[in-house]
Amino acid sequence: MDGSFCPAGIAHLHGATALSSVDVSKTLAAIDIGTNSVHMVVARMRESGFEIVTKHKEMVRLGSGEGDMKVLADDAMDRGVAALRRCRSIADGQEAEIHAVATSAVREAKNASEFLDRARTEANVDINVISGTEEARLIQLGVLQALPLFSEHLVLVDVGGGSTEILFGHGADVDYARSLKLGSLRMTRMFFPDGEVRSGSVGQCRKFISARLASVAHETAELVHDVAVASSGTAESLASMAYLRRHGEQPPSSNGLGLSRKTLTSLIAELADAKNTADRQEIDGIDRDRADILLGGALVLEGIALALGISEFTISEYALREGALLDADTRRRHGGLHRLSDIRRSSVIHLMEICDDDIDHSQNVARLVVSLQEQLGERLGLGAGDQELLEAAALLSNVGLFISHTAHHKHGYYVIRHSEHLSGFTARETEIIAQVARYHRKAEPTEKHSEFAALSAIDQARVRAMAALLRVAIGLDRNHDGAVDTIDVRFSKKRVEIIAHPINGSDLSVEVFAAEMRADLLASLLGREVRITEAAKPE
Repeated sequence: MDGSFCPAGIAHLHGATALSSVDVSKTLAAIDIGTNSVHMVVARMRESGFEIVTKHKEMVRLGSGEGDMKVLADDAMDRGVAALRRCRSIADGQEAEIHAVATSAVREAKNASEFLDRARTEANVDINVISGTEEARLIQLGVLQALPLFSEHLVLVDVGGGSTEILFGHGADVDYARSLKLGSLRMTRMFFPDGEVRSGSVGQCRKFISARLASVAHETAELVHDVAVASSGTAESLASMAYLRRHGEQPPSSNGLGLSRKTLTSLIAELADAKNTADRQEIDGIDRDRADILLGGALVLEGIALALGISEFTISEYALREGALLDADTRRRHGGLHRLSDIRRSSVIHLMEICDDDIDHSQNVARLVVSLQEQLGERLGLGAGDQELLEAAALLSNVGLFISHTAHHKHGYYVIRHSEHLSGFTARETEIIAQVARYHRKAEPTEKHSEFAALSAIDQARVRAMAALLRVAIGLDRNHDGAVDTIDVRFSKKRVEIIAHPINGSDLSVEVFAAEMRADLLASLLGREVRITEAAKPE
């Protein structure tokens, strides 16, 4: 189907289907802050999809700083913040709530916090920095809205400026996801500086890409796919060029276009023959704004096709920003629950199973802490949305034991904070989960700890409250045997009494003692004595 056009995906999902639902609920804006560009889509959310109101795109080259994209240059941050101010103005004109995500350039930068602070104060845009695997999941959400592939086994490739995401999945399930430091801008800076093609540079780039993809080819050797999908500006530009050469005109849309590996290699030869950016800008059908970096991106896409045995890609016009839009709408409608909760919980369970050798204990603690939150959460300033984060922290509180028992709470923070196994959580949510798990024992949360000090005052209060509940819950399963069945909480003017009911007449003296020893933080936050007791046994 090389060069063919098949708009059925968008037409079906966002034509008759999306517009037939008249229960208009909210206008949302999703901003994708990438290494090359800032993209925004504004849409009216429907029960069965969305209707795009407007789009905005600016090439800001945020990842143009010196070194291997480890620092955001001042002028790049200036361009990024200015673009976000314009996005804010457009979104405000549509009365749209903004949800912004940042990827490789911000994710890798040592001075990312400076850019995030400037975006918040100068453009009034709060940015969630997402992991590579979370980026892949959101791209998958967008692709499934653009192409009718929900029942297909697919391999998804998104070549960005700084990184490339590869995902194998079926429907909404993810079988494999990996983010690699391969991108159009990164390859250009390494092998084609200033867009110049020198003798041997194409071959060197191909060898480098092949080496980086070897592990992915090995890890996915047993995975199958019915269709290969490519998204992002690189893939769209190349597919449009291929269509032009085949049909003599520009395609009405890039969505559903085919791009064969053979044609891709031919386009690479054409791009490489133009030895500099100025010459490349004269190539028929090329995106002039992308002319300096397109060769690097095309080589990454070709390398993936070779490594994974892909003969042809189908292009998706939707990607990260559309996925972020749907993700934000799911959170808004269901408070982080519904399908998103399934994704979150399965990823938490997966990480727990990898790192925790006493899963039953962690699950008992999670059950008990949820009960405590339901009865004490409101008094501690916790909302319904915090329960899911608290439960995740409880389930993951012992993952640090995978590294070492000594200071395993500190190791647990690192494992949770940097794990690629967690899906569906924002960077802020992951940080809160990691810190609650970190403070399940030993020292209480304090601003002497740099990670805790970096939290906002609101999030510091949430971490303190959740850690206080988690400490007590862990005490109530001191023997790791699930002896506590249920919990009741009673209040008086001077005291909070937590009553533990045993299962099968168990003796809870150890659990009561351990929980009371861990209740100081909770008592401090509640401003009254906390007493742990065992329910009276029936005569």
